[in-house]
Amino acid sequence: MDPVLLLTGIVIIIAIIAISLVVSSRKSGSKRGGKQKNRSQIIKEASRKLAQDPHNPDGLIALGNVYFNEHNWEKAYQIYDTMLSIAPAHQEIDPFTAALRQGICALKLNKIQDAFRGLPAAYQINPSNFDVNYNLGLACYQNKEYDKAIPCLKKAIVANPEATNVNAPLAMALYKAHHFKESLAFLRKALDENPDNKEALYSMADAMQECGYGEKAMKVFMHLRPDPEFGARSCLSAGIIHMNSNQYEKAMQDFEIGLRHQNIPQDLLLEIRYRYANACFATKNISLGIMQLREIQAINPSYKDCGQLLSRYSELNQNKNLQIYLMSSSSDFVALCRKIVLVYYPRSVVKIQDISVQPDNVEILLTVDSNKWEDTEIFRFYRTTGSVGELYVRDFQAKVSDTKADRGICFTAGVYTEEGRKYAEGRPIDLIQKDGL
Repeated sequence: MDPVLLLTGIVIIIAIIAISLVVSSRKSGSKRGGKQKNRSQIIKEASRKLAQDPHNPDGLIALGNVYFNEHNWEKAYQIYDTMLSIAPAHQEIDPFTAALRQGICALKLNKIQDAFRGLPAAYQINPSNFDVNYNLGLACYQNKEYDKAIPCLKKAIVANPEATNVNAPLAMALYKAHHFKESLAFLRKALDENPDNKEALYSMADAMQECGYGEKAMKVFMHLRPDPEFGARSCLSAGIIHMNSNQYEKAMQDFEIGLRHQNIPQDLLLEIRYRYANACFATKNISLGIMQLREIQAINPSYKDCGQLLSRYSELNQNKNLQIYLMSSSSDFVALCRKIVLVYYPRSVVKIQDISVQPDNVEILLTVDSNKWEDTEIFRFYRTTGSVGELYVRDFQAKVSDTKADRGICFTAGVYTEEGRKYAEGRPIDLIQKDGL
């Protein structure tokens, strides 16, 4: 083939391709310009109609479609709120669309109460529609009406089983309505859809704890302890579980980690400190527990029973024997009771005959021999700072009579009720309360 002809053919082909590309580009640009012009024209014509009549249905419908499809919720809300109001007087306006879109726009703008004007109206027209049930369920959920949100969200799933945005709000509504067992299945689905949903993860752990799956719940709480948002709450939950199983040292670690988090809500902060203080007292770290109570009182002086605890443990912190009496092991408590018995009669010979340890008290049967008399006596020690009532005093008197003891002496770190003291009058029993102890 002639090289000149070949070269000429190549040039012609390149020119044809270039011309085609230019024409195609111009057509594409023309289409885009036409589309933009079409939107502008729609807005211009609709605005002109609405300037003449603010309730012009054609103008409202056209403008509403543009703003709603563009997710311009503020402008769309104003349009559909007007359409919802005037729909009964204008057959051109579809009342279902106006009501649904008014509710959706209000929901997007967090105008929850306004959403309840449109969404229930749409529900009355079409109670099986997915968008209606989903958005009405969301509105009820955000309004903390969880029992109303649940049936709507369940109907949304029935209307569209493939929807992936329903499980999370339904799970949280069930959880917050305390339907813990039912919530677990939906919480798992929500986590399958979004594994980073820490709120659903914490809620699932808490629901498992409520349903008796403590070990599984603990694993999740421990995993969440470092989380900036749900870490402090997870530390509190883990600490409570450890406290309930008498693992006080582990509970203290949970609470300490929780207190290291930043920007903790005040109610949560106070609860962590309160639980931490009680864990400290359980492990005999009284000074540290007192410090926590004072931190609480600096924020809220009337929080729970902090005042009573602070008074009680401040005194215990200054009195080692009282600490032993109320907080030590059973063997240390019995040893202290023996010392009290032996020093009660400093100028007599005291012989301990028997020691009986009960869940709420210790009894010591003994003989006392002085130069002038000899007695058999029973000492009972109640390990409480509360009130000891008449029933307990009667029980002690019965024990004194049954053992044919000459006398009974009853100790408590608390007080005796007036009825208990009256019953003891004229009987061979002495009641010694906190001050005497």
